[in-house]
Amino acid sequence: MTDPELARRAEAAGVAPRYLNWVGEQVDVPDASLEAILAALAAAPPPASAAPSARPVPSATPAGGRAPVPDRRSWGLTVQLYSVRSRQSWGHGDLHDLADLARWSGRDLRAGFILVNPLHAAEPRPPVSPSPYLPMTRHYSSPLYLRIEDIPEYAALPPGPRAGIEALAAPLRAASTRPDLIDRDAVWAAKRAALTLLRQVPLTPGRQAALDAYRAGQGVELECWAAWCALAEEHGPDWRHWPEPLRDAAAGRAAAAGTEAAEFHAWVQWLVDEQLAAAQDAARAAGMATGIIHDLAVGVHPGGADAWAHQDLLVQGISVGAPPDSFNQLGQNWSQPPWHPQRLADAGYRPLAELFAAALGQAGGLRVDHVMGLARLWWVPEGMTADRGAYVRYDRAAAVGALAGRAAAAGAVAIGEDLGTVEEGLSAYLTEHGILGTEVLWFAAAPDGGPLPPGDWRRRCMATVGTHDVPTVAGFWTGDQVTVRAGLGLLTRPQEEERDRSAATVSSWSAALAAAGLVPPGGPRSVAEFTVGLYGYLARTPALLVGVSLADAVGDTRSQNIPGTVDEYPNWRVPLCDHEGVPVLLEDLPGHPLVMAVTRAVSGVGAAD
Repeated sequence: MTDPELARRAEAAGVAPRYLNWVGEQVDVPDASLEAILAALAAAPPPASAAPSARPVPSATPAGGRAPVPDRRSWGLTVQLYSVRSRQSWGHGDLHDLADLARWSGRDLRAGFILVNPLHAAEPRPPVSPSPYLPMTRHYSSPLYLRIEDIPEYAALPPGPRAGIEALAAPLRAASTRPDLIDRDAVWAAKRAALTLLRQVPLTPGRQAALDAYRAGQGVELECWAAWCALAEEHGPDWRHWPEPLRDAAAGRAAAAGTEAAEFHAWVQWLVDEQLAAAQDAARAAGMATGIIHDLAVGVHPGGADAWAHQDLLVQGISVGAPPDSFNQLGQNWSQPPWHPQRLADAGYRPLAELFAAALGQAGGLRVDHVMGLARLWWVPEGMTADRGAYVRYDRAAAVGALAGRAAAAGAVAIGEDLGTVEEGLSAYLTEHGILGTEVLWFAAAPDGGPLPPGDWRRRCMATVGTHDVPTVAGFWTGDQVTVRAGLGLLTRPQEEERDRSAATVSSWSAALAAAGLVPPGGPRSVAEFTVGLYGYLARTPALLVGVSLADAVGDTRSQNIPGTVDEYPNWRVPLCDHEGVPVLLEDLPGHPLVMAVTRAVSGVGAAD
């Protein structure tokens, strides 16, 4: 039982000494966890006088701020962009591929949006971290997504340098046709070399003016990112291990200012921003009502650029995560420092509003991963397991107001991933502010534990079958997801019990599909029938947005990510393949039978009220 005086101190600091777990049982937070969290809060450095303010943001919490809600139902593809490769991409999906995917799905299939994984930037030199959800910054995007040939200066290259770039591209284009894991290090080495050649091409006056305008609009935040990249190339991508003077962001920024390395990285972000804009323009031109929906990760790498630039706003010695739940039974530790609640409040939640403004810059919508973190976050003290954390509270009105206000200003859709352990009333509060929720078929249960009937689903939400953190439909159908998690030691129940539960889930949904006339009376005879039936079920719900996982639609059996693993499983490195492990390229999608059957099953949503 928690020490009463410690519990009182914790509650006064916004730290909950107890919580309800996923089955409704009260759990007392260990005293050692509370002591560690209180110590970390007290140890936070004072506000920095040189803390960056990137862009003019009128107000973090505008009165009555409300995100725009779509007036029509629509469906769209949900993709891990790095995995969606074409014959012209360099072994890694890029923004040209995204634009082409938008043109095809918008024009030919009447899709209304494409939801992509976080495109946040990683390290500026190999090894490049694979996780889109543990970036070095959330303010800028990874140049791995650049299509080199689309950079205007490419056309001005002399024959020699152009031949050099073609030589860099050829083996990576060949890699796109193979099922090998995505090699970000090889891709970045080649694109970095190509960008170095392109950097030598003088900009036209118009192009130079556009670059200058971009830099002026980005302000100090871009200076910090470019400086961090320059210093990281020399000293390594973890500022905590740099020479002492450079660990101070103001001093480090001054040391790197004007260097070619810093200028290079600022220029690269301008190029990425142009191609992000081109992808959104292509989506809207194809008839998409929303276009590209970007994904915002929960946090950043503790040694990365944002953690360096905003040291006074983040708490060291703590990582955010999630308590144990039915699927992740050991809890989750995401290795990311949390915002300091009081420091964020002292800043009027402006840093959070600026982050949302940056994420919405070239977007038709924004999905906020683990949106519950706007109200409370699960903090795990350094050295402790994920189940020994505690919830820490934030100013819900200020945080939600920042998101709703920035979405309103951008005219963009806002979606919150309100999955897992969600405190009572939060989803309704988000809805009041125009922020759509998230419904996942695998977790959509009626009071009796069976599948939630279509009419009982929320309207103001994005409905999907799964997420990037759960198995694909084919993975559930085959039972591979249990085998893999058991082999990785991630189960707290016996493997056979877990396998029986998984089979029961498949059986329950098969029966629901048969009862709805979406599969033959005896149930689906194949994983393809099961997949089409599940997406047809989503089409019968009132959800405003329906997301179709491209991995499901091509029949891939593998998960893109298995929570609780790092190197034990090739998270975020799996290319798009079919059920036999054969790569499915962008050019293959229009003729792919399962893709066409799944999209037909949901395409009627786009014409509904």
